[in-house]
Amino acid sequence: MSAREQILDLKQRITASVIGQERVVDFLLIALLANGHVLLEGLPGLAKTRTIKTLAANLESEFRRIQFTPDMLPSDITGTEIYTGQGAGGEFHFQPGPIFGNLILADEINRAPAKAQAALLEAMEERQVTAAGKTNPLPKLFLVLATQNPIEQEGTYPLPEAQMDRFLLHVFVNYPSDADEEQILRLVRGEEAGLVPAGNGKIPAEAIFAARAEVNAVTVSTAIERYFVALIAASRRPGDYKGDLQKWIQYGASPRGTLALDRTARAHAWLQARDHVLPEDVRAVIHSCLRHRIILSYEANADGVTRDSVVDEIVKLVALP
Repeated sequence: MSAREQILDLKQRITASVIGQERVVDFLLIALLANGHVLLEGLPGLAKTRTIKTLAANLESEFRRIQFTPDMLPSDITGTEIYTGQGAGGEFHFQPGPIFGNLILADEINRAPAKAQAALLEAMEERQVTAAGKTNPLPKLFLVLATQNPIEQEGTYPLPEAQMDRFLLHVFVNYPSDADEEQILRLVRGEEAGLVPAGNGKIPAEAIFAARAEVNAVTVSTAIERYFVALIAASRRPGDYKGDLQKWIQYGASPRGTLALDRTARAHAWLQARDHVLPEDVRAVIHSCLRHRIILSYEANADGVTRDSVVDEIVKLVALP
């Protein structure tokens, strides 16, 4: 099979096990193709963890789960130096932590304090971990897939801006439709009865690397590149536009926002079997690329303005190429 056929097969496998969340699955695949990290946010019980575990179960990879808790230390994530004792040489050796895997589920990431969250900063940005003065590279296939609930405040710690900016996508997980929930009921009932179809083997990791090479070859015109920059510039200089945009935005997106639009729009175009990016590709990914990079003003929060509505306004005001 071609790389695209294998990725579409992976999508079909996930959507067969995670019903009613096809949009979330699409964004997970886009992140996988764009080599970026994902923050999934949704109410409890909406299959956030199940989606990530299903992806790992169908992809040739080493899956690691980190359950974030208030008493977690940075070394619980990255690893630590261990003294082996005289019988084993009497030396210190680095014991890798759970971050040394391919697909890392950072479950309930906002339940750990800032010092534990900070252990992910170097790993997510530079794909390496520095411990005891030594730099240890992470695997070539490395994605942090984090989850958090939006409504629980007790015992949670908001993610700092530096952490949020390292996520390529911030994806909201919504309720399934009534028809989908009926299918979920039958699916889980069948799983509990042991009626689970046998798998067809895992998708090899090489298929991901081949797909990424094809995504990198997707053409982006100069007009689309200027469109990327104009959208980000609107978040930084909202005063250049009429309306309430300036009143709503305190800080705009960083250059990571521009890079995210480029990478995810190319991945979206590739999934649509196109070799070039169209404005519709940009509009399909812009909310998930920017909603966590824009900091709203006090007035916006007081008026109940959401980040998605601010992104909607940006899209409306910036001229199409």
